Amino acid sequence: MNHIESVGKSENFLDQIIRSELREGFDEKNLKFRFPPEPNGYLHIGHAKSICINFGFGKEFSSPVNLRFDDTNPEKENIEFIDSIKNDIKWLGFNWDEECYASNYFDQLYDWAVHLIREGKAYVDDQDQVKIAEQRGVPSSPGTNSPYRERDLQTNLDLFHKMKINHFKPGECVLRAKIDMESPNMHMRDPIMYRIINHEHHRTKDKWVIYPTYDWAHGQSDYIENISHSFCTLEFEVHRELYDWFIENIPKKKKLLPKQREFARLNISYTIMSKRKLLELVESNVVDGWSDPRMPTISGMRRRGIPPDAIRNFCDKVGVSKRENIIDFALLDFCTREVLNKKAYRLMAVLDPVELEIINYPEGKNEMLTAENNQEDSSYGNREVSFSKNLYIEREDFKEESNRKYFRLSIGKEVRLKNGYIIMGDRVEKDKNGKITKIFCTYDPNSRSGSGTDESLRKVKGTIHWVDKNNHEIINVNLYDRLFKIQSPDENKEVDFKSHINENSLIKVKNVCAESSIKNVSFDNYYQFQRKGYFKLDSKNDKLTFNRTVTLRDTWKS
Repeated sequence: MNHIESVGKSENFLDQIIRSELREGFDEKNLKFRFPPEPNGYLHIGHAKSICINFGFGKEFSSPVNLRFDDTNPEKENIEFIDSIKNDIKWLGFNWDEECYASNYFDQLYDWAVHLIREGKAYVDDQDQVKIAEQRGVPSSPGTNSPYRERDLQTNLDLFHKMKINHFKPGECVLRAKIDMESPNMHMRDPIMYRIINHEHHRTKDKWVIYPTYDWAHGQSDYIENISHSFCTLEFEVHRELYDWFIENIPKKKKLLPKQREFARLNISYTIMSKRKLLELVESNVVDGWSDPRMPTISGMRRRGIPPDAIRNFCDKVGVSKRENIIDFALLDFCTREVLNKKAYRLMAVLDPVELEIINYPEGKNEMLTAENNQEDSSYGNREVSFSKNLYIEREDFKEESNRKYFRLSIGKEVRLKNGYIIMGDRVEKDKNGKITKIFCTYDPNSRSGSGTDESLRKVKGTIHWVDKNNHEIINVNLYDRLFKIQSPDENKEVDFKSHINENSLIKVKNVCAESSIKNVSFDNYYQFQRKGYFKLDSKNDKLTFNRTVTLRDTWKS
């Protein structure tokens, strides 16, 4: 298929770059993309955008996409993060062509570093990080050359070899590229290529004690893997000049060189996207690990019950731009509701139960009412729900006295019980503190939903859910809200971002009454507790425990 022209979807500027190059003669067979995470934490929703972009182009142009782990800092990386990243990508619905690691190329990167030393384009510097940073200065004025910048070739080769064989301690020396200490781009002022890290690597073990920096490893890894387009977020735009310089100065055997292009990162309101700060939340026990349902991590969203197609739809709606902005969390909620409305099984559960007794319902009678499992999709079929004289309803669904705008149960007013009968409030029973302990009502025996009688078709303004007091299950639910109270919790760098934590971001509700069919739930399915929101099964330990994914409507008040 010829992809030079648009294939029917709106193009973003990255699309336009690729199609422009194809029109100018670039061979479509040479298109190749990659997703290159550092395995130093769990992926978050911001990474999901990058995943969708790169794997989306792979799908659009029938081109390979590599998964490459930028594993150049063994102190912060481990197998747990690698496994979680692979699981997240697969869960989102994508498959990579090759599984690669920057550590695959350590030997080649070392040889190329030696080449740069021989070309007079790299040198060993004995100064510490503080001194090097001071000499770089500021963009508005030139930096100061290192006193070791003009070391002779053989001394640099000998020192670099000694770095490799663990002759020096961490911090005693580094390898720097010799570029331009007067460049207005600070990344071009003799950047560090190698530093000493005495820490076992999860793959190479103790083979290496010198490790390449991101800037030295990244572009060369793209070149080795024949990546045609290296898409990254805007904070790497200032790195592009260095990316190109390194590729220009290594010995090359290929004509095809990768090109770096940048897009705006994804920022969402009421959360943070810094892996360092997310790690801080985990280590300070503010949240229950990386997969806490309040976290913006993909694993947290999966546990909360957000479907992968909702995340993909969200990333598509956000689009690809060159300008940073903050996306309202409500858009993700909207995409989640849109998907779950079509795929969630319906159940009834009462979170704050109060007993309801139908005065004129026959004593000892029990019947099974028919309820649809999903009104949006008849293929989900029906289920039977137990009904008897004594039920539970939500306490908030009853008022003794109400105005004409209140459409739930009240004394002298009618409502329909979901999938059941029309009832009218009659009187209440209270404890010594005045709290209602029982509601009495009457029902219209000819009004059962689906019975075909004229009364069953009678319209009343309110419908409430319920469960049978004599045939139900007790479950627990976790209700989630935004993790932070303000839109941009890390905007003010002088204030600890954790001070903005929403203390009501998790409310645990125990002893929830649910219809008996809930015993058949599966971890693989999604559920709507009718009128209460969408829920995902989290645990079957002791009692079934569900996480609320999102309410049925946007109830967040900023």
